[in-house]
Amino acid sequence: MEKTTLKVGTIPVPDSAPLQVAIERGFFKAEGLEVQPEVVAGGAVATQKLLGGSLDISLGAYVGTFLAQDKGAGKFKYVADSYGAAPGAFVIMVKKDSPIKTVADLKGKTIAVNVLKSVSQLTAEVQMKVAGVTATQDQFVEKNFPDMPAALENGQVDAIAGVEPFITVISKAGGRIIVDEMTGPTENLPIAGWFTTDATASKYPKAIAAFQRALGKAQELVAKDRKIVEETLPKYTKIDAATAAVISLGSYPTSLSESRLQRVADLMKEYGYIKNDLDVKSMILPPSAS
Repeated sequence: MEKTTLKVGTIPVPDSAPLQVAIERGFFKAEGLEVQPEVVAGGAVATQKLLGGSLDISLGAYVGTFLAQDKGAGKFKYVADSYGAAPGAFVIMVKKDSPIKTVADLKGKTIAVNVLKSVSQLTAEVQMKVAGVTATQDQFVEKNFPDMPAALENGQVDAIAGVEPFITVISKAGGRIIVDEMTGPTENLPIAGWFTTDATASKYPKAIAAFQRALGKAQELVAKDRKIVEETLPKYTKIDAATAAVISLGSYPTSLSESRLQRVADLMKEYGYIKNDLDVKSMILPPSAS
């Protein structure tokens, strides 16, 4: 193996659970790998660190990575899937006494998203189009997920595109779900995976293959058993055990599907996020059989 230590960017959200499980259960060690997790603020930071060489692999949302590839920021390869949409895990919410009752009522209203031009914004735009209204860029406001409940409560924004555990927090305060963002054209949409640069993938093929095998074992476990995720979340996120037991989780796909990822790229093209047709097949590094 060309390298036995991999620095891996991770984000303290449910998407990263399989990495944590693989570390704890010694799956990487069994492959002769030491994985050093490093918390990154988000996909944009991860992309810079991958290009700069301070990370080897990172968790990254497909929308953000496809944007970076389309803009020519770098060439990237996804080595494993991590997280997909499931009912209740990505929703648009308003506060208890909001006059907003339907998706159509969101016309011209401010909506908080964690990152502009993210999967949260893209799927909000799709749901608005389904409801017959056109979203405008200026109605989306950037807020970190933990800041969304307060921003909604004090009227800084009219609605939020939220994820867990903040959906549960806002619901407990009487907040209402207007729409599940992952329904209709966005049902089961891929959310995030583990990616690297083309250069790193070419330089360390055996190390990457070992990473894929070890992570794949953990992914299989969490895909079958929610309890494993519930037990793991409090160890690396701010989600406590009681909340972990009740939150809506996404799915943990066990393979990188070209057709599934292509849906993301095609939606991005349709909504003007990327200029060019993106062939995602060139961005997937299938696990090697060896």
